Amino acid sequence: MEITIKRYSRKLTYEDAATLDEFWELAKRTERILDREQRRHWDGRERDEYIIAAQGGVPYCATPEELVCQQETLDEILVVLALCTPTQRERFLLYALYDYSYAEIGRLCGCSKAAVYESIEGVRKKFFKFYC
Repeated sequence: MEITIKRYSRKLTYEDAATLDEFWELAKRTERILDREQRRHWDGRERDEYIIAAQGGVPYCATPEELVCQQETLDEILVVLALCTPTQRERFLLYALYDYSYAEIGRLCGCSKAAVYESIEGVRKKFFKFYC
């Protein structure tokens, strides 16, 4: 059976349910990422340098001090991630960078949601111990 979906003015055709499920999971994840980005930029919790630069008319260029601070922060994050097990690191990065849910990570890694939660909480505890 062939299924046609119109999304964002594009028609996509799928022939099996498995491909359709993958499409919906990707669409849901994309929507979550876009919603999170919109909340971050429009409710004042975080400002985007690109938006500020585009509205100001002058291209944004980080100062040397900002670049050094960014590099130091990245180095500290990498140190904490080096203290974690490879499994914890993988699950945390899937959760934090790619916005996968606990259930999605569990399916990818072949474990339960509780195991994923415990791994991510272990990494968070290491971050808090390192920074506090």
